[in-house]
Amino acid sequence: MGTLAPKDSRWHQILLNMGEQWTKATGGKVRLQVYPGGEQGDEPEMVQKMRIRKLQAVALSGAGMSGIDASVSALQIPLMFDSYEELDYVRDRIAPRLEKALAARGYIVLNWADAGWVHFFTKAPAMTPDEFRKIKICVLQGDSTTFELYKNNGFRPVSLAATDILTGLQTGLIDGFQSPPLVALGSQWFGGARNMLDIKFATLVGATLISKDVWSKFSAGDQQNMMEIARKAGVELRQEIRGLEEGSVGMMQTMGLNVETATPEARAQWKQLIEARLYPELRSKGMPADLFDEVKRLRDDYRKQAEKPAPRKAVKKAGGKP
Repeated sequence: MGTLAPKDSRWHQILLNMGEQWTKATGGKVRLQVYPGGEQGDEPEMVQKMRIRKLQAVALSGAGMSGIDASVSALQIPLMFDSYEELDYVRDRIAPRLEKALAARGYIVLNWADAGWVHFFTKAPAMTPDEFRKIKICVLQGDSTTFELYKNNGFRPVSLAATDILTGLQTGLIDGFQSPPLVALGSQWFGGARNMLDIKFATLVGATLISKDVWSKFSAGDQQNMMEIARKAGVELRQEIRGLEEGSVGMMQTMGLNVETATPEARAQWKQLIEARLYPELRSKGMPADLFDEVKRLRDDYRKQAEKPAPRKAVKKAGGKP
């Protein structure tokens, strides 16, 4: 299994633990070798290695998964979700469709995870869309949808492998990148871009995939045990990452990170740009239109439920009757 997760990070440790449990559950028939930190290349390269059977499994971000099937982008629509509760509600309901689409392309989803809220990190402070249009922003190699969205809306995207981001910052090839804080800390990318805009643009989701051909070789019993272990690992990873996210920002601040607080005017400009310009493009080109609509409908359903007042309990009067 290949992954960009840094060596000895919690992502890496949870994958290793999952592998140990697989070995026990299958009586030693399955052994998992994990290659962390981009040892097997960036995400598009690892996906290609799966296709030519040099790798049998990968732990990918949503950007890498979107290169396999665009429908996964539905979980990373900018400014669509305000909370993890909204994300979980929507993901639980569209996951069967996404897993079916990935299975049709030869990949079995072992678990779903996420790596935190995506923020912009830049060398110089930047807040508004116009300020960001002046700088070169990294877009992960293989994420053609995001690259085209930026380009079509006046931004200056630069396509780079995740393993080249630090070098790109040092050489001036890029002036900033987008990433969850925990990833920026673990990879040390923030050292080259010490300004973070505090807008939560989207969640970076991820998943662990295994080749359908490899999966089919396991017995039904082993498949069931391995899937249960993998799903539990995904839940554990989500819980841990979400718990560590806020602390990662504070840690970077002690090392010189400047958190730029967006003004109401700047937030309104981003909202206007994304909803008026990016949403129509995403709906028509970035993913199936009906899937975009379904995500928005589910999110709105969740918000309506959250707004409903809790049911009032009957108050008993004297004599025991309500």
